[in-house]
Amino acid sequence: MKKLAKVSLVAWASLVLPALTFMSCQDQLAEGPQPASRKGARTGVETGLSATQIVVNSADHTLLEAAVVRAGLANALSTGTLTLFAPTDAAFQRAGFADVNAINNADINVLTKILLYHVISGWSFEAELFPMRQTGFTTLQGGQFLVTRNTAGVSVNGIRVTQGNLFATNGVVHVIDRVLMPPMGNVVETAIGNPNLSYLVAAVIRASQGPVNVLQVLGTTPNLTVFAPTNQAFINAGFPTIQSIQAADPAVLTKILTYHVVAVPQFSQFFSANLTSGNVPTIQGGNVAVTVGGSGVTVKGFSNASASNVVIPDVNTINGVVHVIDQVLLPQ
Repeated sequence: MKKLAKVSLVAWASLVLPALTFMSCQDQLAEGPQPASRKGARTGVETGLSATQIVVNSADHTLLEAAVVRAGLANALSTGTLTLFAPTDAAFQRAGFADVNAINNADINVLTKILLYHVISGWSFEAELFPMRQTGFTTLQGGQFLVTRNTAGVSVNGIRVTQGNLFATNGVVHVIDRVLMPPMGNVVETAIGNPNLSYLVAAVIRASQGPVNVLQVLGTTPNLTVFAPTNQAFINAGFPTIQSIQAADPAVLTKILTYHVVAVPQFSQFFSANLTSGNVPTIQGGNVAVTVGGSGVTVKGFSNASASNVVIPDVNTINGVVHVIDQVLLPQ
C-alpha cells in the first residue's frame, strides 16, 4: 500500500464522534438474518473460554484488552451470546493507539463507541454462515457494518478476517487486522470532519449552486463509493485556493465531482478488500479505471496522465464508503 496520509483514524474520529448524533442505518441496510443453531461439528478452535477470556489470553490483543477494561466492557463480553471482531495490537497502532498508555488516555465515550461497533449481539455467527454476498448487520453500538463473504474469505467494512471461528462459551471471535470505525455521519459530514478535505467540501458546496444539488446527492444517496481528492490534489489540478473553487463554474465542478462517485446496487459498496481491477461506472456517466495490485489500489480518470493512489481506504460513512485519493479524477 502506498504511504498513507498523516491523518490517523482516531484523530479523525475525535473530531467528529463527540459532535455528531449517530443516525440510524435501518433505512439503508437490511439487518442480516439471524441463523438457526448450527448442527454438527463446527470448524474452528473450541477455546472453552468466554470472549473476554480469549482476548485476555491472547498475546496479540493486549491493546484490545486494555480498551475493554478502560471502557468497562469486560463483563458484557463474557455474558450473553455474541460475535466479536477482535483487532490485533498492530491494528490499534495503525489507528493511532500506540500503546496501552494511549488507550488509557483515550476518551472513554469514543473508545466505548468504537469497541461496541465490533460486536454483533444476540447470536453467534461462524465465518461460513455469513451469506455469500454483502450484508448489513446491526452492532451493539447501534450502527451497522457490512460483512462480505466471497471466494476470498470474509471481510467486515472491507477489513479481512485473518483468523475466524475462535469459539467462546458465549459466542465466537474473529480476528481482524484493522480497527473498525463507526460512521461519523454521511459522506459530506465525514468530509467536513477531515481538514485535508476542505477543498472537496468547498467544491461540493459551490457545485450545488448549479442545477444539480451535489450536496444532497452525497448526503442522502445510499450505498455510495466516493473517491475523495485531498486538498493538495485540488491544488495540483489548478485550484490553488478555496476562493478559486468558489469562483469556478458550478457545472464544471459538478461534472468533476460526480465522476468521483459510484452508486451501486443495494449492499454493494466497494471497500478496498472487495475492489477488483477494471472499469467502474460513475454517476457522471463515464468510467474510472481501478487497478488492484501488491502496492495498493489506484484509480485513473479518462483524461488523467497517471493514476491516483488510494492513500486512506475504507472510511466508513452512514451512506457509503470513502477512499481518499491524491489526484483529482478528470472525465473525458
